[in-house]
Amino acid sequence: MPVHSQTSMAKRASKYTVGDKVVHPQHGAATIIKKVKQEFNGDKKDYFQLDVATEQLTVLVPVDKVEDMIRPVISKTRAREVLRSLKSEHEEAGSNWSRWYKVLNEKMVSGDIFQVAEVVRDLNYAQQTKGISPALKRMLSKARLTLTSELAFSLEVDDEEAEKKLDRALPKVEPEEE
Repeated sequence: MPVHSQTSMAKRASKYTVGDKVVHPQHGAATIIKKVKQEFNGDKKDYFQLDVATEQLTVLVPVDKVEDMIRPVISKTRAREVLRSLKSEHEEAGSNWSRWYKVLNEKMVSGDIFQVAEVVRDLNYAQQTKGISPALKRMLSKARLTLTSELAFSLEVDDEEAEKKLDRALPKVEPEEE
């Protein structure tokens, strides 16, 4: 490939711009707050600076890799589908808790909001029926935060309202009679 076409490929415009609401798979919903030039090991690159909604955290994403590292926030229609998906049949740990933890963890980092919703649904059910370990409680908390932050952006509501919508969508588990 000729040198000039590599340069033009690197310079191609991103579909993202400052002010866009996006999702980073490991950190959840974020806003692109600015484009910055940073130098690492003598190499200057353009980065988008993301302000993560759920934590006091700023993340730099290389502009030339942005398509692989973030995705757009889901639409209102998809957000409603996510909330409806919380009513689907839950999955339980079974006897292999470590395997279940690994599966849940993979869903958390997948970047797929429907998989994060499954983690919330399954851990919420387990917590209501059997109780869950401190590690799983932390995962549930992180999953809820990730889910509500994207729902808030998508449905254009504040975090508190997104949390209420999530709580209303989650099935209530009736304790079994003994």
